[in-house]
Amino acid sequence: MAERTLRGARLGGQSFEDERGIEFAARQQVGYRCPQAHEFEITMSVEAEVPAVWECPRCGAEAESTSGIERQVKAEKPVRTHWDMLLERRSEKELEEILKERLDLLRGGEIGPAHLHKANAKRRQAKA
Repeated sequence: MAERTLRGARLGGQSFEDERGIEFAARQQVGYRCPQAHEFEITMSVEAEVPAVWECPRCGAEAESTSGIERQVKAEKPVRTHWDMLLERRSEKELEEILKERLDLLRGGEIGPAHLHKANAKRRQAKA
């Protein structure tokens, strides 16, 4: 047990690593201002793509860049409804025919809720 302990080291103590010979990455300060006039700076790499919008650390609102970077407007795809997707597979005439067939089956008691099947079966027996 004594072989594995580090003597002289404690939690939160000094690091034994030396910073000599280490070259840090180039950095830049990017300024932002939110709608409530909070101004702040974020440190970023020079190579990083700087975003036009950043969340304000004080109020959480969207802060815009003070260096004039414009927001990029993304083209949104039009919303496809169920009806649009259905029309991609079938024509309106085909859909009307299918609806008519299904309504005939429903009215005939062949499809639909179970309680309707029993009533229709009794009616069919009475007619026969």
